[in-house]
Amino acid sequence: MLKLELHKDLKYLYQPSAKKVEIVEVPRFQFAMLDGQIEPGQGPSTSASFQEALTALYGISYTLKFTAKQRKENPIDYPVMALEGLWWIEGGVFDINVKDNWLYTLMMLQPNFITPEMFEQAREQVRRKRGDSAALTKMRFEPFEEGLCVQVMHIGPYADEPATVERMKSFARENGCRDLVERGGKHHEIYLGDPRRADPEKLKTILRHPIEKNV
Repeated sequence: MLKLELHKDLKYLYQPSAKKVEIVEVPRFQFAMLDGQIEPGQGPSTSASFQEALTALYGISYTLKFTAKQRKENPIDYPVMALEGLWWIEGGVFDINVKDNWLYTLMMLQPNFITPEMFEQAREQVRRKRGDSAALTKMRFEPFEEGLCVQVMHIGPYADEPATVERMKSFARENGCRDLVERGGKHHEIYLGDPRRADPEKLKTILRHPIEKNV
């Protein structure tokens, strides 16, 4: 059986340093993706639609993994990749401390051999097993190319992210670039820990922002 070492192959994107901010070029990958919005007065941990989206994404990602591993011809094993979130607002300035006006795209990277047909088959398997949901219906399978970005590993509570974001912005400026989140870009988080189980001080979250070089 072929085993894909996605975590090792993509270490520079999914296991960055916490001490050193870096500029990286993020290539085109394919994802299971789902759009939504945090309801007024709620946060990600209390939003019902957000939790439904998580269930749908994990459900289809694990179904794809086990289907590929158990098929009779050319079985392939691979790790399910981390949950990722793109966050932004419509109008105004994105404030990481104010969560109830956020829009999001939740997504999970899928290996290159996964096809749209395999994705649709997995969606039907999840429907048969767990029933249909709005999140499962809205989910899509699309490529996403992030391009030039600044990133770093944030260790600690989500509430402490603003200080890390300022490090990223300063690093971008020092290297002749500007952070695009304040110009319509999307704040990107990659979740390497489960906040329901992990000590908040030890949570690991990759923070990534699109940047462009100053002309």
